[in-house]
Amino acid sequence: MNEKTFAEKWAAKAPYVLSLVRIVPAIMIMFSGTMMLFGFPETMEKGGGTVQLFSQAGIGGLLMFVGGFLLTIGLFTRPVAFVLSGEMAVAFFQFHAPHGWLPNTNGGTAAVLYSFLWFYIAFAGDGKWSVDEYLKKRKNGD
Repeated sequence: MNEKTFAEKWAAKAPYVLSLVRIVPAIMIMFSGTMMLFGFPETMEKGGGTVQLFSQAGIGGLLMFVGGFLLTIGLFTRPVAFVLSGEMAVAFFQFHAPHGWLPNTNGGTAAVLYSFLWFYIAFAGDGKWSVDEYLKKRKNGD
């Protein structure tokens, strides 16, 4: 008998789940970028403004917006995830850690989770649903 076990069937779904683990947080971080840059769907700045584009926060917002978009569609996944991982690490150490080292008390939980998630994606790759995967198949003639 060549019937697959439940565990084998479950494991076969991992590349698809990896895509979801990439796509959903990528949309979330992309919207963090739109909030900083465009005030959409609402603003992150006190008083309702947006960040200055050529400020450190503006560059961070641009990285989150463009990087989030690229990760959502799965284009240049590994390098973009690596850059965003570093950005989130900088965000934690620069803006949250001065208020204490415990992310749960300094407001840095999201920055730490994003940093490690993007670091994982930089190594794990894009999953089955991505432009990178499509281009790879096309190059190999599949």
